[in-house]
Order: sequence, then C-alpha cells, then structure tokens
Amino acid sequence: MSLFSAFLLGLIQGVSEFLPISSSGHLAIAQNLFHISPKGADDAFFSILLHLGTLVAVFAAYWSDIKEMVVEFFLGIRDIARRQTPTPVPPARRLILMIVVGTLPLFAVLPLQDWLESLSANTFFVGGALLFTGLLLFFCDRLQKGRKNAKSATMLSALLVGVGQAIATAPGISRSGTTISVGCMQGYERKFAVRFAFLLSIPAVLGANILSIADVVAEGGIAPALLPSYAVGVVTAAVSGYCSIFLVRLVADKGKFGCFAYYCWAVGLVTILLTAVL
Repeated sequence: MSLFSAFLLGLIQGVSEFLPISSSGHLAIAQNLFHISPKGADDAFFSILLHLGTLVAVFAAYWSDIKEMVVEFFLGIRDIARRQTPTPVPPARRLILMIVVGTLPLFAVLPLQDWLESLSANTFFVGGALLFTGLLLFFCDRLQKGRKNAKSATMLSALLVGVGQAIATAPGISRSGTTISVGCMQGYERKFAVRFAFLLSIPAVLGANILSIADVVAEGGIAPALLPSYAVGVVTAAVSGYCSIFLVRLVADKGKFGCFAYYCWAVGLVTILLTAVL
C-alpha cells in the first residue's frame, strides 16, 4: 500500500505540476480528504521530493535551453572580466537575467513558508484557491496573443511573472497556470510564456529541495524503510511530468486553457463541499 500511495501521489504531482491545475492543491486534497500518504512519510518532505522529480522533467524537456544558458553564463563572466558587452545581448543571456529577476519575489515569501505549508491542511482554503486559479485561466484564454520573447521581454515583466510565482506558493494556486497567465498578460508569446514559466521553476524548486534535504539531514536523515516509497514517487513524478509538459505546450499554443478553468472550478467546489460534509 505504501508503494502504491507513493506511485499515486507521484502521478498526481507529475500531471498537476505542469498542467495548470495546482499540484500542491491536488496533493493536499489527496492527503487530507482521502488520506493517501506513504506510511510513516513526512508529507512536507515527500512533497518536496516529488517536486524534485518534476524538476528532472523540466531539465529533460528543456535541456537544449539550459545547456545554452550555462554556456552563456560563463561567456558572460568572461565578458565582465574583459569589460565588454555584446550588442545585442544574446537571448540566452537575457533569459538568465530574467530568471534571476523573476526569482527575487520568492525571497519575500520565505518568512511565510511555515504558514503557507500549514494552509495545505485547510481544504476550505485549497478549494477556494482552485476557484481563483480557474478564474485566472479563464481570463488568460481571452487575452490577445502577444509577441514578446527572450529578445524583447523586459526585466519588469519578468519581475511581475516572479510575483505571480511567489503568490502561487499558496496551496491550490497553480504555479504554472499563474506564471503562464501573467506572462501572457505581459504580452509574451504563448510558447515563450510556457518556456519561461517552466525554466523559472528551476531555481525555486532546486532551492526548496536543498533547504528541505538539509533540514532532514540535520534531524538524522531519512529512514531507510521509506527510501523505496520516495524513489517510486520521484520517478513517477518525473516521467508523468515530462509527458505533461508537451501537453501544456500544445494547449497553450492553441489558447485552450478554458477547459482547465472548468476543471479547477469543479474540483474546487467539490473540495469545499466534501470538507463541509466530512
């Protein structure tokens, strides 16, 4: 049962992390209303590990972009040492700066981390947050298609997308749905909005994993009996997440987020009703 629960939660994470339906919200519903959780596991730590699985999916899907940015990072250091700047700035180098700027708002919510995690136990809040996510997606569907990409997007727009990502740390608010929607509001091409949203998740998820793993090590490490469950969850999240990325690319390009809006509304209402009844 423990391994099956890990598989199920990994599948929920992988599918809902990239589809704009809130992975944190679905995990909270599964764990609080249906009591699906690997036996003996720490829910918060297991959730962080599942995000690590989806991070692997992002690296696999956007490896060419990531490799290009790594190269440009070192070329940028070389140019700084030589006191020279290429004109125009290479798109991959601008994208690095945009990701750095977009990550800054997360530092503002760090003091609220424990409080935000505690909201996962409040399924009334999670249901309401899903309703909000649905409204955001419904509005995004009706925006005019933008034209901005890595060459023309401003640092201010990247900062605003980062603010959306910070808000989406609340359970039930979709991170991908929020960052893609805010990007579209800033006039991004839909494909670039998706690409930037997923690349922006890398430092956020990586940082959360490093902090969480450091806490676990300080407390004595992981119980060996939980390793198989954790491994099953992470691998399942990575594989299902990789498949979900391609689906989101297709849906975003066609401007069909509306179907996810209706889904979020339905799940949000059902969650609130079940919470009231149970």
